[in-house]
This record gives sequence, structure tokens and C-alpha cells, in this order.
Amino acid sequence: MRTNPYNTGLDKNAANHTPLSPLSLLARSAYVYPQRVAVIHGGIQLTWAAVYARCRRLASALSKRGIGEGDTVAAMLPNIPAMNEVHFGVPMCGAVLNTLNTRLDAETIAFMLDHGEAKVLLTDREFSGTIEKALTLVKHKPLVIDVEDETYSGGKALGEVGYEDFIAGGDDNFAWHTPADEWNAISLNYTSGTTGNPKGVVYHHRGAYLNAISNMLSWGMPQHPVYLWTLPMFHCNGWCFPWTIAAAAGTNICLRRVDAQAIFDLIRAHKVTHYCGAPVVHNLLLNAPAAMKTGIHHTVNALVAGAAPPVAMIEGMEKMGFHLTHVYGLTETYGPAAVCAKHDDWDTLPVEQRAELNGRQGVAYHLQEGMTVMNPQTMQPVPADGETMGEILFRGNITMKGYLKNEKATKEAFAGGWFHSGDLAVMQPDGYVKIKDRSKDIIISGGENISSLEVEDALYRHPAVLAAAVVAMPDAKWGEAPCAFVELKEGTQPTEQEIIEHCRSRMARFKAPKRVVFGVLPKTSTGKIQKFVLRAQVKSASAIDA
Repeated sequence: MRTNPYNTGLDKNAANHTPLSPLSLLARSAYVYPQRVAVIHGGIQLTWAAVYARCRRLASALSKRGIGEGDTVAAMLPNIPAMNEVHFGVPMCGAVLNTLNTRLDAETIAFMLDHGEAKVLLTDREFSGTIEKALTLVKHKPLVIDVEDETYSGGKALGEVGYEDFIAGGDDNFAWHTPADEWNAISLNYTSGTTGNPKGVVYHHRGAYLNAISNMLSWGMPQHPVYLWTLPMFHCNGWCFPWTIAAAAGTNICLRRVDAQAIFDLIRAHKVTHYCGAPVVHNLLLNAPAAMKTGIHHTVNALVAGAAPPVAMIEGMEKMGFHLTHVYGLTETYGPAAVCAKHDDWDTLPVEQRAELNGRQGVAYHLQEGMTVMNPQTMQPVPADGETMGEILFRGNITMKGYLKNEKATKEAFAGGWFHSGDLAVMQPDGYVKIKDRSKDIIISGGENISSLEVEDALYRHPAVLAAAVVAMPDAKWGEAPCAFVELKEGTQPTEQEIIEHCRSRMARFKAPKRVVFGVLPKTSTGKIQKFVLRAQVKSASAIDA
């Protein structure tokens, strides 16, 4: 048998092989740039040395409470310094971070706390109403820690201890370690998927590390960026940017809530160089009064995900001096795992043609192994003709570990050795992917996923509803919004607003239908509602208003 001479004496050991973890990125920046400003929030400024010490104190305090490997720590927080710190402090003690969507209702939050078996919950007073109710619904109440924030007054304390007092009991020299196995979970993110029951997407340390670096490479981000937190850190761990900014030794500009005036003020005051967001954020800035936009004389780089940026958005951003890049991904791919990589010769093209090129889902991130379009039945690539539709598939390190406690869904998602996105697309001749439709009935509103089945379930709970179907309708502000088609029981006459309020009482307000259209629903011979007919109606405002 032939032997390979390169195998001799080259075993992996601590000197030549270390498990990848984004925690090392924080340690490096604190070592190399201890006095650089890492975080700015209102009157607070923290250096990288200070952030590192605070994260270690958090890890130490959690460890003293018995929190360790495999335990879940949940966070219901806006984009404030503590939300950045939990991305490091929680995994430093071996635990898994579950960032909760602050827009969700108490019932959904309670489900997530129970399903993830949260031992600790850090919460901001702004969400005390939702959390207080959720805590009455959970089977096992976690340790609750109140996070104080100088930019918000109101709400009520629910916890056993405040955040600052809690971490004060920790050691800022806590001896944390990277995980023995980079496959260990680092975070848990819930996605609505194709049903109303949230699925827990598990990220591992390796993927978090690699996507943090990929964000820099694929965006061309230099060292020491000034990053504005317009994107919620609860969403796919802020697309992994807490770890990215640590890698780049940049400055995190915190933003409690998205507000056009606040965004422009912070861009001017701190010379913000980068920010991310769904189309709704960019539209908010574009449509702001002209006076609000004055005084910005440097280039601002922006990532947009979700719906393809329209011509007006790209043109408007260019006029503002904002450089827009389109990215694509899912919760299951750590946020963006593909980018519409630009070419220099695109700059000479008319804006309409440029928008068409920049609006594609593009190509895989640098450190994602593969992205392609295949026939999901045969698992064969579709021809690169821009016409033949297939499903977008991903493969590589920037793909989830799997769904928590859901082996069936995990196996289905990875059938054939690729991750199935559920998005239908074509492969264009230049090798760039372009989405054509969604096989899942998911509505993406303001960057958030809304399950049409969840909304339909709420509609069916109204006593006057005989049949219901929900599809996406275009929305100038949110990109998409739910439109409900309702067939009523004989002798009933509820109003559109009554139906909407009925749904709002059963779910987060942003999930409720924005429009309700009454009438007989189109069905197949077997009684199945034909959603493609309804989608066609939605495209015509006159059809909806009729």
C-alpha cells in the first residue's frame, strides 16, 4: 500500500490547530487596541479593553450561578452596549446565547424561553409588559436580570438583580477558553419558517467566526470602521456583526430604535462609515426631509438585504453619497451568506441597468463553500440561462448546525448534502443567482419573516370567517405586508378593521394583515385555495380595491 510521506509526524496539536471562535477576535482587539473606542451610546464611551473586561465579568458572574456548557441565556434587548456584550460574555462561559425578537408577543416569547430551556433572561424595561406576561406562561422561570439604559426611562423592573450589579460580582480576569470543539453551539436564533411554530436555528462557533470574517471580506470593510447599529442585534445575531466589528477593531455606535433624525445625527457626529438594514431602513432615510440629510460629506457604506433594491433606492442612495451593496441569506445561514459582488464596469451603465445587476442575490460569501441553483428533486444544477427555475442551495461552514429538537426538519433542510433555502431562482449566464419566487409562503416585512399560516390560523379563529388565505402585498414602507383574502360565513358582515384588530389581539401587530379583501376564494376541484390566483390579484391595486 502506498504511504503518504506528508502524514508522518504532522498530527494536529495545540501548537498548530485551534478551534475557531469569534471570542478570540475580541481578545485580540483588546490586546492590540486597548484604548480605541469600541462602543458609543449616548454619554457612554467604552474602549476595547473595557468591553473585554465587562464581557469577562459577565461570563464569570454567569459561571458563579452555575451557567455553563449547553445552558441557554436569553436576551430581550435593543441595540445597547449590553446587547453587544452578551455576544461575547455568554459564550465565554460555554453557554448559548438566544437573542429574542423584541417585536414578538408574550406567547411566542414564552414558547422560545421554554423550547430553548433558558436558564437566564436579560431584559430591558421597555419590554417589561411583554416579558411580565411571558413569565406567567413559561413552565420554568429563568433567572431574570434587568438591564438598565440611560437613554430610556419607563417600564418596570422584573428581575432579581440589575445587570451592572450582576456583572460587578464577576471577575474581569475570568479565565475563559475557546470551546474544545468549534462545532459547539454559540447561539440560538428562532425563525418562523413555513409554519407558525418557531424553529430554533443553532449556530456553531466555527460558523460565527467565519461569517464575521466573511462580512469584512465580502463588503471590503477596512480596519477601524465606524458602524451604526440600525440592524437589530437580535436578528441573526446582527448578521454576525458584533463579532465582525470586534475583528476589525471598529467602533459600535448603538441605536436604541430606528429613527431618521437620530440616524443622520449620529452619521454626522461620529462620521459613520457602515450600517446594515432591511429596505425599510433605507427607504426611511431616502424619504427624510432634505434638511435632515445636510452636512454629510463622507462616503457611507450600506448593506441591504431582503427585497432587491429598486432603481429609485439605488439612485437616491448614490445622490446622498451612500454606497449600497445587496446581500442575501437566511437565519439558517447566519444572515447574509451571499453578496451581489460588484464589477467596476457596472459603474458606467445607466442606473436602471445597474439596479438590475445590483438587485440580484449574487454569489456565495468568500468563506461559504458554495451557493447554487438546483432542481430540488433531481439535485442537478439548472442551466445558467436565466430562465430555468430551481431552488437556491447552500453548502459550507456558514450554514446552521441544525434545528433545535427538530431532527425531522433538520434532515429535510439538508437533503442531498445541501441546505435547501426554499427560495426559487434562476442562474444567470454570468453565474449570479436571481430569485424569482418563494416556495415558502413567507412574507418578509421590514426584514422580519411572517408566516402566512400563522396569520391564517388567527383569521380562522374569527367566528365569521369561513375560509382565509394570506399572501404578500407590496408595501412602500416595509417592502411587503400581509394581505388577507377572507370568505365569510353566510349572514355575517364584519368590517375590514374588525378582522385586522382580531388578528392584532392574537399576535405581534406587525404580523397582522394590512388589508383584508372579502369574497369567494378561488379553489381547486379538491377544495385547495389557489394562492397563485390571489398573488396575481395583489399585483393589481384595482383588483384589490374592487
